[in-house]
Amino acid sequence: MDDWLRVDFWEMVLRSAVTFAVLLLLTRLLGKKQMSQLTFFNYVTGITIGSIAGNIAGESETPFFDGLISLVTWTLLTVVLSLISLKWPGARIILDNEPTIVIKDGRLDEKAMKSVQLHLDDLNMMLRENGVFLVKDVRYAILETNGALSVLLKGPNMPATKKDVNVGAGPSKYLPAEIISDGKIVRKNLKEYNLSEEWLLKELGKHGVSRPEQVFFAQLLDDGTLDVTVKEN
Repeated sequence: MDDWLRVDFWEMVLRSAVTFAVLLLLTRLLGKKQMSQLTFFNYVTGITIGSIAGNIAGESETPFFDGLISLVTWTLLTVVLSLISLKWPGARIILDNEPTIVIKDGRLDEKAMKSVQLHLDDLNMMLRENGVFLVKDVRYAILETNGALSVLLKGPNMPATKKDVNVGAGPSKYLPAEIISDGKIVRKNLKEYNLSEEWLLKELGKHGVSRPEQVFFAQLLDDGTLDVTVKEN
């Protein structure tokens, strides 16, 4: 009986130590995006990887090397899918979905709420967590891919800043939106705001850029201007 306990104890210690070391290396490979659980997909894969590691370390019935192969394979698949989503924006939509506007100009979008299965009570709770108690005070409320709610208040309800005190600011013309992502034009957003590619090229020219392929990220600001980040190379 004592020998069995001694062998089982040291086996668990060895399994736990090796699993700990392997998991440490794999988390470095996964990167910060996975650790921050930016999307529901990141959340699920993180839980699954942790569950596999737990079974390897704590369940003597689980074949050790079979468990390690499963852990490494799941991690590599997650990394490969992340690389694919970076390379092809269309794949990113399939994997992570897209943010959904649920409130626009103080009006609830019932169709959008149904599409993401968001109940009114849940929406009101999320608004209160953002310090908002009146729907009519909201210019835009966006349900992000990680389930969080981002809220942009209407001008009169936004907290005052030093810039507001010194210089009067008019109402926002646009909801800030992604126009170029890693050299590719987000045509859906151009169409949403009735903006042409000619307008885009003109705005890029103001930043010394002649082609969208030279831009890493370009965002439409609320005043209608373009904020541009040029690729390093």
